Amino acid sequence: MKESAPENYCVALQPICDGALRHVADELLYRAGVNANFAQVDDDMMVTARVCNAAFYETGIEKLVGRRKLFFNAPREWLLRPELLPPDSSQVVVEVLESVTGEPAVIEALRRIRRLGYEVALDDFVLTPATRPLLEVASVVKVDMLQPLRLDDILLYRNRGIRLLAEKVEDMETFERCRALGFELFQGYFYARPEVQTSTARDRTGNRQAQLRILAELQREAADYHKLESLIIQDPQLAFMLLRYTNSAMFYRVSKAVTILQAISMLGLHRVRTVVLTLMLANNGPASRLLLPQVLTRAAMCERLAEKMGGVPPEVAFMAGMISMMDVILGLSLADILEALPLGQDVNDALLHRSQCLGQVLDMVEAFEQAQTAGLEPEMVARLNRTWMSSRVWATEILSAVGT
Repeated sequence: MKESAPENYCVALQPICDGALRHVADELLYRAGVNANFAQVDDDMMVTARVCNAAFYETGIEKLVGRRKLFFNAPREWLLRPELLPPDSSQVVVEVLESVTGEPAVIEALRRIRRLGYEVALDDFVLTPATRPLLEVASVVKVDMLQPLRLDDILLYRNRGIRLLAEKVEDMETFERCRALGFELFQGYFYARPEVQTSTARDRTGNRQAQLRILAELQREAADYHKLESLIIQDPQLAFMLLRYTNSAMFYRVSKAVTILQAISMLGLHRVRTVVLTLMLANNGPASRLLLPQVLTRAAMCERLAEKMGGVPPEVAFMAGMISMMDVILGLSLADILEALPLGQDVNDALLHRSQCLGQVLDMVEAFEQAQTAGLEPEMVARLNRTWMSSRVWATEILSAVGT
């Protein structure tokens, strides 16, 4: 039996940013097996069809990524049959896999795809005589930064007017070097490193204690709404964004909130916790905003799984999911953050040591994010995929409503 069956794949989105660390696109990923960093599936057509159906037809691209571009890996067979490609051609970027060469049939198919309105990206592209014809139809070339950089090739792509995307960017130094070479788009984990948070947020150190005071009050079972109001209004931008969210079309309210106290009362404490924490993290700089979709999706997955499993209050699981990534975003140790928040010893132990049922939920969600699904039944992986998809849609709605 093979280790990974087509039914046992995991779906994910990886952010793509521009040179200002603005979140401008996502890549739709599907991975299979333990520690899979790329798709390892036996039937590309079957898995691509399932991912396409889940993302584009059952869910919808706008619910999944808002108005951002979505990069979509298309097997060679799909390129030759453009009618199989997803809708929304103006928003979808078709990725040509590195195994595809510039044979005449492929070039003609890609020309047709471009005429239909899709952009075409060349994934992990390496210039050879066999791949050179692909440059005639490419709008984006993705360059693997873990491989030696060929500067003559970079100059050729730029002279042809092709946009450059640096992928597998692991640190800030590589990001800066690529930006200096003319790369416009960036993909990788460099923005999730503590060094990035420090380098892009040196002027925020004075806000952290104020933020933690608000979070501490939000975690109390009997939170004082008047105290919360007095803390929130000390941050005018946070107060404005909270009011805008409360009065957004998302709720179809007849009456409007004009004070922070009214907003807190209308939303309820659980939703205020979510929105305020989201806004705080978004205001911590562009690198934090890039991580927000993952943070919110993880929190929502924890909440939904806790609802089904029992033993953990869903709202506690949600908050634990959010806090599990706050050390990276705030540039503080997780232990320091937990010391400032009245979460209780059980929650602290789950976050620090992954103990008890809550720790198991966190472990399961993080393992799914890394496509570590060994030992799980296909039905459980399918359930996790569905939970991820619904959680991601919710995260997109929240981020759209708060304007991040």
